[in-house]
Amino acid sequence: MSPPRASLRRTVALVGLMGVGKTSVGRRLAYALGLPFRDADEEIEAAAGRTVSEIFTEYGEAKFREGERRVIARLLDEPPHILATGGGAFMNTETRALLAERATTVWLKAEIETLVRRVSRKDTRPLLKDRDPRIVLEALAAERHPVYALADIHVDSGEVPHQHTVDAIIAALQDREEITPS
Repeated sequence: MSPPRASLRRTVALVGLMGVGKTSVGRRLAYALGLPFRDADEEIEAAAGRTVSEIFTEYGEAKFREGERRVIARLLDEPPHILATGGGAFMNTETRALLAERATTVWLKAEIETLVRRVSRKDTRPLLKDRDPRIVLEALAAERHPVYALADIHVDSGEVPHQHTVDAIIAALQDREEITPS
């Protein structure tokens, strides 16, 4: 049985560091609300015909961010859905302005120790290639947390079940009157 459909005023975009659960929580949130889920990195890979790691290696981060902004703009033209963005997407001034104008942004946050454990499960993250995940994540947190703090909603996605995070996001969306049952 599928869940009841909800109506969103606008797309809900999940932002935060790698490993906070933007994709896994996003999929569950979309399911709970009966809405479509989009992952910006998956959409970028489909559009480019190569992986995010390959794009970083072949073209560099600046070119990747340019393509990422275009893909997110296209996704924001779709009816409201749940959107998982890449960890650096919200750092781009133009992308952040698009998201602020056309989406409700949710910053998923977790302790560095939790993130290190989570990101160590995969070797597909270009910013971690041949680097110590803890050092990279600490540096990224210092740089990005002040910017992520600009998001509309802040939710802890640390050492809690994904469903707890989903419920917290839904409650925050309801409080902001961004979501209504259909």
